[in-house]
Amino acid sequence: MNEDIEFDEYCDPYNPRKIKYDDILAASRRIAGAVIRTPCTKAHMAERLGMDLYLKQEFMQYTGSFKERGVRNTLLLLSDEQKKFGVITATTGNHGIAMSYHASQLGIPCVIVAPVYAPLNKVTKCEQMGAKLILYGTNIWESKLHAMSIKKEKRMTYINGYDHPNVIEGHGSIGIEIIEQVPAVDAIVVPCGGGSLLCGIAISAKHLKPDTEIYGVETDKTCSMVESLRKNERIKMDMPSTIADGIAVPMVGVNTFYNIKGLVDKMIVVKEDWVARAIMHLVEEERFVVEGAGSVTIAAVMAGLFPNLKGKKVVCVISGGNIDTTILARALERGMAAEGRLVKFKVTVNDRPGGMADMCALLAGIGVTLRDLVPERAWVKGDVFSVELKVIVETRGWEHTKELIDQIKKHYKEYYFQDMNEHPEKTVGNRRGPCLAPNPVCMQK
Repeated sequence: MNEDIEFDEYCDPYNPRKIKYDDILAASRRIAGAVIRTPCTKAHMAERLGMDLYLKQEFMQYTGSFKERGVRNTLLLLSDEQKKFGVITATTGNHGIAMSYHASQLGIPCVIVAPVYAPLNKVTKCEQMGAKLILYGTNIWESKLHAMSIKKEKRMTYINGYDHPNVIEGHGSIGIEIIEQVPAVDAIVVPCGGGSLLCGIAISAKHLKPDTEIYGVETDKTCSMVESLRKNERIKMDMPSTIADGIAVPMVGVNTFYNIKGLVDKMIVVKEDWVARAIMHLVEEERFVVEGAGSVTIAAVMAGLFPNLKGKKVVCVISGGNIDTTILARALERGMAAEGRLVKFKVTVNDRPGGMADMCALLAGIGVTLRDLVPERAWVKGDVFSVELKVIVETRGWEHTKELIDQIKKHYKEYYFQDMNEHPEKTVGNRRGPCLAPNPVCMQK
């Protein structure tokens, strides 16, 4: 019974759809004026990262992500009868927001089914955009099963946000824009969840400029495409909590998996700590507020996973900006800690008048900012005239942190610094995934 309910004629494992450039071009023309032709400008961090780096700013769409392109194209291609009965989807965020907005604009009834754990800021926007929101299930699979049962009962059209052929065609319009905006581009780096964005861009960019290298990026917690390509079959993965929730897709699309082979040069996997750092640097250097899924491309570049692209013209797709304020605050602090700019340590000082003041004066004397200080007296070993201070400070970076450590060691006998043994610039960002191109340009010397 469930298999019958779950069947989606547009995403049939036994009949994958071939996505054609001509259909992407038609989609690009169809959605023109209804979605924003987003900027693709040179990054401020380009020189520091050693490449001619451009950022395709899809977070500037009205609903904050690239998803509008595929949704708009799909809705415009519905028959009058399909528009009358309405559309439905299961989603954890951006696809639902985009579908809610454009369905409302076109006067099409819309239902969004989301897991109960879905990011609150995203599902709330679905309701604000005019959709009926249903929270059901503990994961996206349970939500999808419920959505498909409603679809069958109400005769609605189910729109898969990362695998519907018309969705992929709409997302491919980004590749056309990139080639027009940066004609001499050498490589395009794209976030990958279910694969529609990567698939669409690969088809359009390779058609217009065949020597363009295409890279897909996932995190070490969301690498369903990498693992599927390794085993040459779509596999279902458990998705733990991740900073890149927008690409946390347990099983990649039928059509996307079928179409990317031979077009995508390589898949890249980056550690999530680098994603937090990328979010921080995009805020500080570019003045962009970007969600985790949207910043994985910059994270992979920062992590040193593209040594072959040094000095080349590279476009990173920044796919979305719908980040929860709480997650943003955590990401900024994680990023600062990873770069040695937020330091946690313990130090035992004299508990007589002036003891704590002397330590604070030492910090001020070397330009370190005190963020938090908690005294601990009850569990301190030794004499009763000592107090252990749990301290969090902000520095300018690793050299400044080293100066702090040297000063604490010089003036105090008992101290402990948290995780200060490894310089992040020397750590490997993660690994490269399977090579997909028949004759990969990126590996030629």
